Amino acid sequence: MGLISKKNKRAGFLEKSLDGITHALERASFSEHTYGKGGFLQRLDPRVKVIGFLLIILSSAASKSLLVILSIYIFSIVLAIISKVSLGAIARTVWIGALIFTGAIALPALFLTPGNPIFHIPILGWGVTEQGVKSAAFLISRVITSATFAFLLVLTTPWSHILKSLRFLRVPVLFVVILNMTYRYIFLLLRTAQNMFESRRSRTVGKLSPADSRRITAATAGVLLSKSMKISSDVYMAMQSRGFRGEVRTLEDFTMSSRDWVVLLTFVSLSCLWLWLGR
Repeated sequence: MGLISKKNKRAGFLEKSLDGITHALERASFSEHTYGKGGFLQRLDPRVKVIGFLLIILSSAASKSLLVILSIYIFSIVLAIISKVSLGAIARTVWIGALIFTGAIALPALFLTPGNPIFHIPILGWGVTEQGVKSAAFLISRVITSATFAFLLVLTTPWSHILKSLRFLRVPVLFVVILNMTYRYIFLLLRTAQNMFESRRSRTVGKLSPADSRRITAATAGVLLSKSMKISSDVYMAMQSRGFRGEVRTLEDFTMSSRDWVVLLTFVSLSCLWLWLGR
């Protein structure tokens, strides 16, 4: 069944929201269109990207210099360009959201952090301190930089390869299985909810009152919950019947080429350099 049309004037707010969430999750998670472009990151061994990006994110989080964090951020943009990843997609998915939500969290630090006041807000008389601005800048820059690298990893690497790389790093099987089931199940659950709303709307004649809309929405949520429990059991039993025993297995075996070793050494060296410069 096709996605709910955005142009349908009778679609309720919840249906439109569900349609938008589904589109966003499909664009963000199903990255076949990106990792099939053959860019720089797409040609690397997944283990190189997981290890390298993890070290770079840690160096960004530990850095005490905004210039160092800025250089790491610029490096992520360079990687996105040579990997043929759209900067517009990164801006819409990562930068804007991280700036808004992290900015909201960091906003009180502007006024509550003791230090040298830069200026005062008229009428309210609240003082913005230099130390508060630095604290907010550190938080926002670290979050945006880390989120950019995480987004690049997801867009340029198949999900099964990421999970297999995590097992290579000795991440517990239970954690990997939970990630795998969450990834698979969330889209199935959204599709089920979408079909339920589409079915309900096709049987609705005329415009519903707000009270009826709330009643139907509540009933739909209850049915969706019971369906989700049944589907989760069926999915797990189907996986077991096909030989799933907790390990993530792919058709491809990872082999490190000379280029992969060079890139991994470069990532490790840059991470150490940024850690040293950001002391």
